[in-house]
Amino acid sequence: MSEVTELPEALAEPVARVRAGWMSLLFFANIALWLGIYAPIQVLLPKQAEILDAADKEAVFSLVTGIGAVIALIANPAVGLLSDRTCSARGRRHPWTAAGAAVAAAGLLVLAFAPNIAVMVLGWCLVQAGLNGMLAMLVSAIADRVPVPQRAQVGGLVGIAQMLGTVLGAVVVVVMLEVAGLPLGYSVCAAIVLAGAAAFILRTPDARLPVEFRPSVRTRDVLANLWISPRRHPDFAWAWGCHFMINLGNAFGTLYLLFFLKDAVHYEDPDTGLLIMMGLYGAALIVGALIAGHFSDKSGRRKPYVLAASAVMAIAALVLVVWQNWTAALAASPLLGIGFGAYMAVALAMLTQVLPAAQDRAKDLGVINIANSLPQVVAPMLTAPILAYLGGYPSLFAASALSTILAAVLVTRVKTVS
Repeated sequence: MSEVTELPEALAEPVARVRAGWMSLLFFANIALWLGIYAPIQVLLPKQAEILDAADKEAVFSLVTGIGAVIALIANPAVGLLSDRTCSARGRRHPWTAAGAAVAAAGLLVLAFAPNIAVMVLGWCLVQAGLNGMLAMLVSAIADRVPVPQRAQVGGLVGIAQMLGTVLGAVVVVVMLEVAGLPLGYSVCAAIVLAGAAAFILRTPDARLPVEFRPSVRTRDVLANLWISPRRHPDFAWAWGCHFMINLGNAFGTLYLLFFLKDAVHYEDPDTGLLIMMGLYGAALIVGALIAGHFSDKSGRRKPYVLAASAVMAIAALVLVVWQNWTAALAASPLLGIGFGAYMAVALAMLTQVLPAAQDRAKDLGVINIANSLPQVVAPMLTAPILAYLGGYPSLFAASALSTILAAVLVTRVKTVS
């Protein structure tokens, strides 16, 4: 047998720029994905928890989302690892994208007709497993297909898609609830997830991995491969830490805004106030993502934009540390949005540049995606004692500022990305 001297397309570093059509399909697939996650979290799951146990709805909601979060942490790197070893004629990512969308849709339909809390937990676990598997594949598509000089632009679009999916999800399910209740709301979410995944799978290429290039499939080797040594890959570890701290800071700054407006600002209509703040946050996020993505790709530099984004987010949080009023809230919302949007655009570009090996792209990106999900678990656990015992909302926003400042410190340790 002749010696293989050239990497196959599935493992080679991409050099051809992706076109607008490919970016649009990735954009809409991400909107569908995030709609499938956040529409239930924002509206459907809380309402269902109240229907099943009105007296203890908060505990039911926490139980369901907490177990689902654990499933998300496992599914992302696990599906990524499996896809890295897939040699299907249809490619190594698309089959798992299809499977993830199908599992998530099935979970949403289980939720639509869940008669009790146990079935509700089962349904949400299926949703989290499927959508986090799909997320691992969509993020991997950037490393597989997008050349380095274009990654911040595409990363910015992915960040915008996440925000739009969140907003559109809330709008869609509120309308569906008014028409026919929970079953229709969940069913529409399932249909949108399937449509977004199908469009991306059917209209974009996915290179096949030749069998001779497949990493080891022995159980011992597979389990060992889940660990990424910080000593052997320090840039990956520093970038992961930066990503975690940014997301933790953003979670501290956004998760409890409704209660902040009600209990600290004493805004007369906190629900409307929250919509105004999130509208400003979302619009600024789009601006930050587009501008930072464009100039980062043009200059080829990533770290200066991460540092600037961290500083802007810290300033936004510090505004709310000093002033607990509506004017300060209006000022802080777009600052936090533009900072987080700029970071998200550049983050995907930077993170894909520190991956240890092309053979493990999806698994490694799945490990990185834990830094997206874990703060959603950690932040609520830390927020309760901060609000109760450590100074209330000023201390909470101080924690947000500190998290983003630590992210800036960590990114300076990354050596292979400028």
